[in-house]
Amino acid sequence: MSLHGLTKGTGLEKVAETLALGEAHGVMMYYTLARLAKEQGHDDVAAAFIEAANQEAVHSGFYATLNGKYPKEFWSMVRGLMAAETGGETKLKGLADKFRAAGLAEAADELEVFAGQEAHHGVLLKKILEKHHPELLHDAGKKIYVCACCGYEYVGDLDGEPEDFVCPLCGQPKKVFRVKEV
Repeated sequence: MSLHGLTKGTGLEKVAETLALGEAHGVMMYYTLARLAKEQGHDDVAAAFIEAANQEAVHSGFYATLNGKYPKEFWSMVRGLMAAETGGETKLKGLADKFRAAGLAEAADELEVFAGQEAHHGVLLKKILEKHHPELLHDAGKKIYVCACCGYEYVGDLDGEPEDFVCPLCGQPKKVFRVKEV
């Protein structure tokens, strides 16, 4: 039995949404604490915080699944994420340049590492699609909208989505999407 959407439209939907967001913020908090602990030479404390962050991530995903936050048929979403992750490399490299120009070389160096990781995510997602749904990689004849904020690509008729539709990656409203020239 799938847990997908079990709380959607029920009295528990708002509770699950609040818990998902709280746990997601917990991920951010624990990873921040881990970084600070590591900087201060407390590797054992950092490891404990990382363990907590990873568990919080699982919890957040559980609550989001209960609410059906992301589509059960997720393959089109994976295709959109692939594009965003691939494009994220360029965006982060540009941001790294700005950090470097501001005299923040250490942060810029780390952003460049993150840029490579984003590109790697795009490659991983492409390999997954090549194996399971290669037809989603062909753009010819498809209407594609790109989120101006994060680069997520929505394939299909975005006008058919409800007015409260938001980018599944960054949460921006559908009005920020632009038609991609193919």
